[in-house]
Amino acid sequence: MMRFSKDAEPARAASRQAGYRRLIAFTLALTLGIVMLGAYVRLSDAGLGCPDWPGCYGKLSPLHAQEEIAKAVAEQGGEHGPVSMGKAWREMVHRYFAKALGLLVIAIAVVGWRRRHVLGQSPALPVALVGVVILQGIFGMWTVTLLLKPAIVTGHLVGGLLTFSMLLWLWLRQLRQPRHVDAEPVAALAGPALGAVVLVSAQIFLGGWTSTNYAALACTDLPKCHGLWWPEMNFRDAFHFVRELGKTGDGENLPMQALVAIHLMHRIGAVLVALYVGWLGWRAARTEGLRGLGGALLAMLTLQWLLGLSNVYFSLPIWVAVLHNGGAAVLLALSVALLYRTRQARLQV
Repeated sequence: MMRFSKDAEPARAASRQAGYRRLIAFTLALTLGIVMLGAYVRLSDAGLGCPDWPGCYGKLSPLHAQEEIAKAVAEQGGEHGPVSMGKAWREMVHRYFAKALGLLVIAIAVVGWRRRHVLGQSPALPVALVGVVILQGIFGMWTVTLLLKPAIVTGHLVGGLLTFSMLLWLWLRQLRQPRHVDAEPVAALAGPALGAVVLVSAQIFLGGWTSTNYAALACTDLPKCHGLWWPEMNFRDAFHFVRELGKTGDGENLPMQALVAIHLMHRIGAVLVALYVGWLGWRAARTEGLRGLGGALLAMLTLQWLLGLSNVYFSLPIWVAVLHNGGAAVLLALSVALLYRTRQARLQV
């Protein structure tokens, strides 16, 4: 029988940990891709390309549901409506990738639980990830079966970015943490970094609410809106969350003033994020041990602003809007990474 020497055991443990880290990294990259793909599905009006769940007209793929799709296209008078073969494929590809993500997250949780003693880490985070992904699946079903209700669609986006952030935190735990010569300046940014995560998350929610209510072009001029700094707005209907798409809580058509309110709050949020995260990125860029992360935060913040302005100036090109969604995820990731690094530095103080 082959025996492994005691010297081989640490090497085997390190190899397993590296494999676990690569599994998390792959799942993290897939999650970012799914977030951007979901944005593309939403922005191309393909969310109801297959109006049932989990299949497409009860079939495995749009290829198997060609007759049903053709009938729906004929009934709606052409492919300009919510159903078409292209929209059905976009919707189903998004679902296929989401199912693959679910399996990968389960694998991460199983490995994290079985190797919890070798890794020296609590399995609580990977197990919680399974619960979040299950909830995401439910929101994905509700997105279709409840006909794109804004609160459900926005919740689905937020859940996707929560999954992304939790995977990032788990991946960061697998890395060898740097030892800071002077940990106090790094640790001092832990509170501000938490503030950045909260503020960016709130802005992502406002961006999702803007997108799911189709309010991205409610203001088409810059920097004013309809030629005014403070146009007429309807906040009561704008932020009434339990309602149908395009309707008020009373079932009336959602007025333009409500869409303007949603859009303008997202703009104001962008200014607040720019000021706060810009300040934090500048502080981090001047702090030994955080310079690269601070520079990346400033660069991503600038890119996000340019993409946001381009959405309005160029009347919402799909590829710009999709990149804006991806940029929001990356900006959140950098804020989460900064929070993690600063909290680790606190342990060294």
